[in-house]
Amino acid sequence: MARRLKIALLVESSRGYGRKLQQRIAAYARAHGPWSFYRQERVLGDAAPGWLEGSDCDGIIARIENRKMARQLQQMHVPTVDLIGRYDLEGIPTIATDQRAVARLAADHLLERGVRHFAYCGFTGLYYSEERLRHFVEYLGESGYEVSVGKGPRRHDQTDFLGIEAEGLFGKEELVAWINSLPKPLGLMASSDTRAQQVLDACGEYGIAVPDDVAVIGVDNDELLCELCNPSLSSVELNSQKIGYAAAALLERMIEGRDPPEARTLVQPLGVVARQSTDVSAIADRDVAAAVHFIRQYACDGITVEDVLRQVQLSRSTMERRFAGLVGRSPKAQILHVRLQRVKQLLVETDYPLAQIARLAGFSHVENMCRLFKNKTGRTPGRYRRESDSHKELNTR
Repeated sequence: MARRLKIALLVESSRGYGRKLQQRIAAYARAHGPWSFYRQERVLGDAAPGWLEGSDCDGIIARIENRKMARQLQQMHVPTVDLIGRYDLEGIPTIATDQRAVARLAADHLLERGVRHFAYCGFTGLYYSEERLRHFVEYLGESGYEVSVGKGPRRHDQTDFLGIEAEGLFGKEELVAWINSLPKPLGLMASSDTRAQQVLDACGEYGIAVPDDVAVIGVDNDELLCELCNPSLSSVELNSQKIGYAAAALLERMIEGRDPPEARTLVQPLGVVARQSTDVSAIADRDVAAAVHFIRQYACDGITVEDVLRQVQLSRSTMERRFAGLVGRSPKAQILHVRLQRVKQLLVETDYPLAQIARLAGFSHVENMCRLFKNKTGRTPGRYRRESDSHKELNTR
């Protein structure tokens, strides 16, 4: 019989992201076990439990959130995988979210809605918030846009994640005064769904129209939290499933005596789940705004540029010139962009054959879809699906 591995899980169970990580770790254990798990209920920022040093665990999967925990795990000399990447720790590999890709997705989502004024609201000093801010500012700066940054709550104890987040419930007047001082319409990225909910609550309480004046997007796609928001919150969905499964696979290889990778592994987010908080077309040109809205609704129904022109009753040359100036791409390119986003979604979320995906995304021929997809992403649809499918990609035994 295979030896039952004993694995310590130091991953928060207090929110959706941590629970999804643990679900995928459990899925790997079911397929490749048997494994036994040492775990207890945790919240983000908890110290390493006292029982850990006296345990006989074979390996550890952790979200290493502070240096004290990092030192403790390094001193144990037990195979360990980190799921945050806050620190570069010798002997402890990292599998974590590509935060640059998160910021790009949020920025592109707002840009596609015609927003040209941007803001970021986070928790000052929290590592994930600061990293997402840096990438959001850099990415939009490359296109000539400035980002106004709101001051978030800050404590001296930067390991008290829940305390810092809870302070965001207060100071609404200062937050609203900052938002009111900015040009509208405004696209605001919040560092997390928690911070986005606080922004939406403040806007609702003080009469700031969302999404018409301020379009808000969060990060994590915590479905319960997003639906509790009013209006419901658009959010960047992270690929926690892939991260959890990959971490379990890597840890098992390390327990077997294989060396961990030297470079950290960064996992792309799945995409943006659009809800009411960004359901706006912030384009002053009514004809272009109507065209953008029409494309967003019907691109996957097989529409053409001629169908768009019938909605706005402009000449083709006039529409293309005004559209490109405000949206940054031609009407035809926008149609294809919306279709490709739908293809990506279907590749990740379904096991539909490519012919069915092509039909659902508005392509008349699967060959055209595959050719365009590879041209725009550098990967075939099949490869994209494999890289997004943790079951297939990470089954390395």
